Amino acid sequence: MASMETIAALKALAHETRWRMIELLLSQSLCVGALARTLGITEAATSQHLQVLRKAALVRGEKRGYWTHYLVQTDELKRLGEDLCQLPERAAGLRDLNAELCSGSSPEGSCQG
Repeated sequence: MASMETIAALKALAHETRWRMIELLLSQSLCVGALARTLGITEAATSQHLQVLRKAALVRGEKRGYWTHYLVQTDELKRLGEDLCQLPERAAGLRDLNAELCSGSSPEGSCQG
């Protein structure tokens, strides 16, 4: 089963603007204003998207003088990728468990429904 962190990260990345933010921030750290101009959205919308990404632990802010520059938490992004790569193996394990459970769950030897 997926962890709550994985689900939160996938939900955060499911929005096109946040996906584009991650792509931009992987190439360089940027402040809200620069992100907003590059993406063609307001600074308020940019801040809201960044808040979602921060809560999902995908980005972090780093104070540089007056401005906060945002960077991708690459370790978290790698963990998410590894979690997704392990999905087929986990699904196979669940399939085997389900088959085992269903074989003894009814007199006919199969699950109902």
